[in-house]
Amino acid sequence: MTDILALAGNNLLSPMILCFVLGLLAALARSDLSVPEAAAKALSIYLLFAIGFKGGAAVGDHGIGFSLVSALAAGVLLSVALPFVAFGLLRVLTQFSVADAAAVAAHYGSISIVTFVTATSVLEGRGIPSEGYMVAVAAAMEAPAIISALWIVAKAGEGADVDSDLWREILLNGSIVLLVGSFVIGLLTGAEGLARIESFIVSPFQGVLCLFLLDMGLVAGRGLRTSGRVLGAGAILFGVLMPPIGAAAGLLMGAGLGLSAGGLALLMTLAASASYIAVPAAMRVALPEANPSIYLTLSLGVTFPFNLTVGIPLYVALASAVAGG
Repeated sequence: MTDILALAGNNLLSPMILCFVLGLLAALARSDLSVPEAAAKALSIYLLFAIGFKGGAAVGDHGIGFSLVSALAAGVLLSVALPFVAFGLLRVLTQFSVADAAAVAAHYGSISIVTFVTATSVLEGRGIPSEGYMVAVAAAMEAPAIISALWIVAKAGEGADVDSDLWREILLNGSIVLLVGSFVIGLLTGAEGLARIESFIVSPFQGVLCLFLLDMGLVAGRGLRTSGRVLGAGAILFGVLMPPIGAAAGLLMGAGLGLSAGGLALLMTLAASASYIAVPAAMRVALPEANPSIYLTLSLGVTFPFNLTVGIPLYVALASAVAGG
């Protein structure tokens, strides 16, 4: 418990988290501070490329084997299963319609790449190594949850067309294409390729992450200020209960795979996070009747801050206790 509190304290006082808090408080105070949309998009492109390339280079050094395949299978299974858990919990805690509950559930089966990147940064700061292929697991967990959510809605008889436009939205979503593409480039070029652009994707990484989290804080604060009223106490409770539930599932799965402490912490973080990029885009196509104010405010305004401030320190400490490190 002492280790968890110490790690939480260190994480809360890290530049990345404090930048997020600055943005959150600025938005809640109605400051005119803003990050231009083009700059925010450039920051996200940089982060996705950097984390994908470094992960691919790490896999290129160590090779593709059973451990990678089994981790990918575990990630897909978590992404498929967690929306059903989330949907059931939402039906108990809230009065959301089937469409709204299913849309939210899809977000909690998919992943937040920024939460993953932040956890990676925390591990690096503590000198805890992790499996490079975890970025491939992150990419694999983006889409399956969407299919689970659509199955839930179809089973309830409310309709949800899985047409070619939706498949295109899922499979060719920009974040997935960039993450997978940069991973493949890193895989093909390996350590030599990483060394050639190290000054671009390694040294500036945490500074860029600070600016990106500042923007995320602004977005989360605006969402809470303008849309928080659509969420009741049950929905907010869900937003802080579902991450530990997902993390527990990730812990069991990762421990069974024999992941290192770092890899286990990252799988827990992926299972605990909630999408706010790929899934909202897909829900606009597949479930236009679902209320974006609900699923965006929950994932970005409640769960994202919870994971950054409380969740990641808890997941790292538990992973270290289970796997050692």
